[in-house]
Amino acid sequence: MHRRYKPKIPLYFTWSPNLAYVVGLITTDGCLSSNRRSVIFTSQDIELIGHVKLILNAKGKIGLTKNQKCETYRIQIGNVQLYDWLLSIGLMPNKSLVLGKIVVPDEYFIDFLRGHLDGDGSITTYTDRFNTTKNLKYIYQRLWTRFISASEKHVIWLQETITRLIGLHGKIHKTKINHLGNRMYILKFAKKESLKLLAKIYYSEKIPHLARKKKIYTIFSQKYEKKN
Repeated sequence: MHRRYKPKIPLYFTWSPNLAYVVGLITTDGCLSSNRRSVIFTSQDIELIGHVKLILNAKGKIGLTKNQKCETYRIQIGNVQLYDWLLSIGLMPNKSLVLGKIVVPDEYFIDFLRGHLDGDGSITTYTDRFNTTKNLKYIYQRLWTRFISASEKHVIWLQETITRLIGLHGKIHKTKINHLGNRMYILKFAKKESLKLLAKIYYSEKIPHLARKKKIYTIFSQKYEKKN
């Protein structure tokens, strides 16, 4: 009989804002290999690969995969203690459809959330002219913040934790079932809640983040403040 695998929780992984951010990235765009030794992180943004490499002091080489649509960067981190620690807080191999709660201390949840947003989330803005046929003045600047996962349980946990810690609710939307028989779950925040949430997520200039996403929020918030 095979003994059930029990991760050995290392003592030196102490929570910090930077570590929580990386956990958020790995939760979305990372995976735990089946060999129980390696953590793999992939992204189209080389900036995020750099954050992971620096914060985890990873020595592995950065790989690059090209196809007709995009370039994807990849780093593999061979660290059994890191692997076991990530297992202990709720991550797992083949996590996409079954992921649930991640055990993140409340004081570092906002940093985890920023990593989650930089990984699979989005910040989008657009000009809404839908009602200009009624009145030419009905032009609205929209802002949406989205957190995305293939696991409904995980998105519900995100929503409940954001509500408990920050007092914002958002709404969960389900996409149509794709050709593989799966659907995505999207936690969406509209303009007013997005402005409050993103102000907390980007609480300092010195914290790691994906520059292109923060820029969208910064430009929108500056215009919004001038109008109000």
